[in-house]
Amino acid sequence: MAFENPLKEQEQEFKRAESCLMVIFGATGDLTARKLVPALYNLAVEGQLPPHFACVGFARRDKTHEDFREDMKSAISKYSRHSFDEKLWDSFKEQIFYHKSAFDDDKGYEALKPLLNDLDEKFRTNGNRAYYLATPPTFFPGIIEKLGQHQLVYKESEEPWSRVIIEKPFGYDLESAKKLQRDISCHLNEKQIFRIDHFLGKETVQNLLVFRFSNPIFESIWNNKHVDHVQITVSEDIGIGTRGNFFEASGLLRDIVQNHMMQLLSLIAMEPPNNLSAEAIHDEKVKVLESLRHFPKNPEDSHDESAIVRGQYGPGFIEGRPVKGYREEENVAEDSSVETFAAMRLLIDNWRWAGVPFYMRAGKRLPKKVTEISIAFRDAPGYLFKKNSIDQNLLVIRIQPNEAISLKMNCKVPGISSPIQPVKMDFRYGSYFGASPPEAYERLLCDCMSGDSTLFARIDEVLASWKLFSNVLHKWENVKEKDFPNYQAGTWGPQVADLLMKGTKRKWRLL
Repeated sequence: MAFENPLKEQEQEFKRAESCLMVIFGATGDLTARKLVPALYNLAVEGQLPPHFACVGFARRDKTHEDFREDMKSAISKYSRHSFDEKLWDSFKEQIFYHKSAFDDDKGYEALKPLLNDLDEKFRTNGNRAYYLATPPTFFPGIIEKLGQHQLVYKESEEPWSRVIIEKPFGYDLESAKKLQRDISCHLNEKQIFRIDHFLGKETVQNLLVFRFSNPIFESIWNNKHVDHVQITVSEDIGIGTRGNFFEASGLLRDIVQNHMMQLLSLIAMEPPNNLSAEAIHDEKVKVLESLRHFPKNPEDSHDESAIVRGQYGPGFIEGRPVKGYREEENVAEDSSVETFAAMRLLIDNWRWAGVPFYMRAGKRLPKKVTEISIAFRDAPGYLFKKNSIDQNLLVIRIQPNEAISLKMNCKVPGISSPIQPVKMDFRYGSYFGASPPEAYERLLCDCMSGDSTLFARIDEVLASWKLFSNVLHKWENVKEKDFPNYQAGTWGPQVADLLMKGTKRKWRLL
């Protein structure tokens, strides 16, 4: 009898990246050097890059192909998770090119077209094109308009294909997101638009669906009968660095909460999809976002149990060294009311989660960098053991760093007195699998080249998220906070965040 490989079916479902040309707009920027080109190099190391591939950097600076290659060599040596291989680089660099042009210059796009045609023929990429917009959001509509005008994207064609990867944020608020969608829809259809959120490319985030829906022991208790509350934390110990101008115009709610955290929330709370297609998964995520109870227009409306607070860091200490407050950072107004911390209590009005609060917090200049999701289960009835002698069962999913999943439960300590003590079952990706997981951008670039949009945001997800925060953004922009800064750098945020759990026995988890 022939041996049947149990993974054969899964292997057939996995779509490999297809041959293509990738054009990176904003190629001399930090994102290209730190993430994108090192990601492409890592894919080449592991044999995941398409067999016929070339990359063209598009930017305004005056560089030759060789200049750009040398810049990327330095970036790969510094940021790649694989050791630099000179022999591999000699081959890889021949696939890297540079095109000098301003983003609004028609002549630049006219010159780009024959270059891509020549590279198509040289590398046999079949006319397939992936365009990555690693630029400030203000350039998105203009670049896509130029691509359309110069017939560099094929709106109706599936073979050859053309796709555009758009970095966050997609819009500035609900209305601007709608306008951006209208503008780019004149040149692209929805299947061509890949709205990237690098959190979705992280290995632990990808594992959420597998963890939930392939382990009935957890899925059967994943509801309001067994879950007391959920906490999602995105903590960063860094400040805003040189991003003062950007952060003054966005704030933390737009920068982290509206995209990263809402994606995590939807994956944790979604219903099982009918299948693992991108559309089926997106459909279930949208249902969660549309079921979230909105913040009231009038903050005094007491009937709405949802709440949100903001904060801004002042001077303090990180790992024993003094750091500046937000208002002292470069390109920040002296009386700025821009939030660097946000915390909220959200309620999902559906049958699975009715009455279960989802607490979310994110901030800059907190004590450590960590992203995690914790699910706290309801207490056991206090008939057999004193309630104050046992801890709440807790399932923790660590997104970064040190990706892991842990489960805290109560056990008897060996001995005659028999005290009860919480213990932790801990699974760590690095120690179990013996290798560090791929960088998020590696998976996402590969998925775009294979046409898989599962880990990218669909437009109705984006709009539902913006709609949730519209009232809050409007209020915060028009109300000047009098007590900013209201938390010290190196602490876990302002005390007002604790009021979200007032009247309950719940507390923010110590990380």
